[in-house]
Amino acid sequence: METLRQLIEEAVIEGLVIVAGPEGATMDPLVRPTPDPKFGDYQSNVAMGLAKRLGRKPRAVAQALVDALDIADVCEPPEIAGPGFINFRLRPAYLAAQLGRVQADPRLGIPPVDRPWRTVVDFSSPNLAKEMHVGHLRSTIIGDAIARVLEFQGHDMLRLNHIGDWGTQFGMLVQYVRATQPDVLHHPERFRIDDLEAFYRQAKQRFDEDPEFADAARRAVVDLQSGEPVARRLWEVFCGESLRHARDIYDRLGIRIEDRGESFYNPMLPAVVEELRERGIARRAEGAVCVFLPGWKNREGEPLPIIIQKSDGAYNYDTTDLAAIRHRVQAERARRIIYVVDIRQRQHFEMVFQAARLAGFVSSDETAPAEVVLEHVGFGMVLGPDRRPFKTREGGTVKLKELLDEAVARAASVVEAAEDERRREMSPEQKAEIAAAVGLGAVKYFDLSHSLASDYVFDWETMLAMDGNTAPYMLYAYARVRSIGRRAGVDFDALPADLPLLLEHETEIALAKALLEFPGVLQQVSEELRPHVLTDYLYGLSRRFSAFYDRERGVRVIDAEPESVRHSRLRLCDLTARTLKLGLGLLGIAVVEQM
Repeated sequence: METLRQLIEEAVIEGLVIVAGPEGATMDPLVRPTPDPKFGDYQSNVAMGLAKRLGRKPRAVAQALVDALDIADVCEPPEIAGPGFINFRLRPAYLAAQLGRVQADPRLGIPPVDRPWRTVVDFSSPNLAKEMHVGHLRSTIIGDAIARVLEFQGHDMLRLNHIGDWGTQFGMLVQYVRATQPDVLHHPERFRIDDLEAFYRQAKQRFDEDPEFADAARRAVVDLQSGEPVARRLWEVFCGESLRHARDIYDRLGIRIEDRGESFYNPMLPAVVEELRERGIARRAEGAVCVFLPGWKNREGEPLPIIIQKSDGAYNYDTTDLAAIRHRVQAERARRIIYVVDIRQRQHFEMVFQAARLAGFVSSDETAPAEVVLEHVGFGMVLGPDRRPFKTREGGTVKLKELLDEAVARAASVVEAAEDERRREMSPEQKAEIAAAVGLGAVKYFDLSHSLASDYVFDWETMLAMDGNTAPYMLYAYARVRSIGRRAGVDFDALPADLPLLLEHETEIALAKALLEFPGVLQQVSEELRPHVLTDYLYGLSRRFSAFYDRERGVRVIDAEPESVRHSRLRLCDLTARTLKLGLGLLGIAVVEQM
């Protein structure tokens, strides 16, 4: 389904061809939403730039364009304003016809893409040595929302959790498993860690204080890297137990993700280094194997290398990331690879992407697609009230599990405090369901509603507010719309589909326009990978609905007359609820029928 703006753009381009000749087909029609609704819905100032090229007056060119436009079924007659602006106002009858088609479509008029891409979203990526903490919040939530939107569009998604499950610290942890739970090798199912953070601290303390343990841990690293069976088995049971903690979080947040640790790529690293050397991209420098990229220098003006193999033969993150790109393109056949990682890693990804292109990992050859898009979605930090990285009162890292527990507990208090006779009649299970939806939704929505690149202050009071651009408000807005159907005694799904929508009141027309903006919003999110565009839209839609349903400014719905008007307005309610539900679902937020 084309967006309203695209329809007008296409009409203007056709007019440009008539006025300016074949070159008009390549011109930007410069169609934008009007700054003030009193001028209409969309505006184009293309006539002013074209007037200079044609040597004519702008208003004369604008009039020629208006005369050439074939848009009568979509818009009222376009108006010329000022020095040559062309204003477009959409016809209510056209809006009603478009919404009629949307009404019958479970996807709300948004067809799957014609050419789906194999798309990888790399997100969350905790270190298995510790529990997930608030530092993993943004990557996890943002990555999930991006994957949901792209999957809804029809792309072939691979959600990857590039977990930290390799490195020298695992020698220490493997040895600590061996020392504290020696029966694990014989009974791995018995291995349990209630508190990963405490386990890590205890292992580190023993490593620092016990020289014999430290020596054994270093030997365990060698054993692990060489594939020694005992060390490997201990590492596997430790990773499995660590992942259990992470999966509890993912299950709670409704997140689907495939675990693929750094260890997965470990066997590929020697071949990556060798391939880069054979292509002349990597060379030895001071004993290490390095890639020197054009244009990259350090503060002293010296070449800034990517080190893909240290002088002692070890590999690092750069090598693993290059191996991952190579595998995702050549084996997974990915066309688009999206990394949802802290914005402070921007330089790392810019350099790795450039190295991958130089190496031919993402260019056209016998094993790679002709076009591969590599993108880094960087995000800011979660801050505490002091505008420093969010910490506990004791100064420790905030565990994600504890944060989610607190969110649900606080949401339960907020919901309980809102006096409502029907809520008092709810069962404890119903109240718990609402508290979970509100609490978890509040954390997600608050994060996603912020611009990606900016830091934000974690604020319980704001995120759980029942008004404003928050999850509680949005969930209440959905439940409120659904309650209208119940109070009207109608099943939205059973409303007559053959009755036309009647858009006469200004709030009806404004709501219809907002509903038809949804496809364009999703397209923008999928291209720009900015979830806050969707939260802004949903909040704006809910505000348009409030104006529509307002007794003084809006219209009557439940008791509207005649029946055709009542049905039309109830259908607008239904479309609003369905759009809110789908939009929130694409953000990973579950709705509730009552609040």
